[in-house]
Amino acid sequence: MRRPLKDTENLRLLADNYIGNLAYISQNKPFVVPITYFYNKEKNAIIGYSAMGHKIRGMRENRDVSLLVTDVNSVSSWKSILVHGTYEELSNSEAKAQMHTFSLGVKHLVVNNEFRTVDFIEEFSSKIDTADYPIVFLINIDEVTGRIRTE
Repeated sequence: MRRPLKDTENLRLLADNYIGNLAYISQNKPFVVPITYFYNKEKNAIIGYSAMGHKIRGMRENRDVSLLVTDVNSVSSWKSILVHGTYEELSNSEAKAQMHTFSLGVKHLVVNNEFRTVDFIEEFSSKIDTADYPIVFLINIDEVTGRIRTE
C-alpha cells in the first residue's frame, strides 16, 4: 500500500534523521550530495554546514534547493520526504548559535537512535573562531511532501 505522508509524519521523518541528500543547481546542472543536517523546529529550517567548495558556490548562485530524506527497510517498506527550500548563509553570532544547535541536536539523535557516543561533535566548537570554521547555512523550508509504502 502506498499513500502520501501526513504533515506530522513528514516533519517526524525530517526530525528523526540527520543524513539527507541535498540537491542544488550549479551552472544549469543538477547535483545531489549527501549531507549531515539538523532540523530546527523553532525556525522551521534545516541547519547545515560545509567548507567552501562546489556546493556552497552552487547554492550562492541559485538559492532554490531540495533535501531528500529516506527511511528504507526494503523495496516494499519505506518512507521518503522531499523538502523544498531556500538557501541562507549565516555569519558571525548567528552562525555560531546555529552550529551549536546543530551539534547538540545531531549528538542527541546519534546517542538516542544509534546508542553510541560521538566525539566528532566537539571538533566543531574548537573551530568556531578559526579560519577553518565551516560555512553554516539554513535551508528555510517552503514545502515538505512525502510518501510511504508498507507491505
